[in-house]
Amino acid sequence: MATVVKPQTRPLTTAEIAALALSLAHLGSGPQAVTARRGLQHVFDHLDLDDDVIAATLTTLTEPLPVDVASRARLIADAITSRMMIRLHYRDAAGNVSSRQVEPVTCLVHREYWYLVGVCRTRRAIRAFRFDRILAVEPTLTPSRPHLADRFLPFQRRKRTRAVA
Repeated sequence: MATVVKPQTRPLTTAEIAALALSLAHLGSGPQAVTARRGLQHVFDHLDLDDDVIAATLTTLTEPLPVDVASRARLIADAITSRMMIRLHYRDAAGNVSSRQVEPVTCLVHREYWYLVGVCRTRRAIRAFRFDRILAVEPTLTPSRPHLADRFLPFQRRKRTRAVA
């Protein structure tokens, strides 16, 4: 069966890339993951990239996560899909360890790092957690509020509302 490629295709959106990253995290490093990453690499090979940050980010998407990180990523992905809050044990850049109640919204990749983006109930703010700094993920039975991933991704334009006097 021949594959037909449309001559004018639109580039992947940030939300689509985030969804692909989350799906690949689900697959881990098995045979399906290898095939999926090879297919994704094929798509990326046909993009006209003139930005080193984007090129590094796309390369990261096609590399498997370490086994322990992939295991935590699957728990995070399950929580996003089922809209359940999780408890993270997290080590920040300064080495401080904390426990966080998080409503996971989406995952993204920036340069060589994977991130969980969500609403941190502990800090009462939107936070991004680097996967390699997440020490443990505990599922909870607490439902998470529905959130649109597009509103949590970087570089999204926010509509500003004017105050009425």
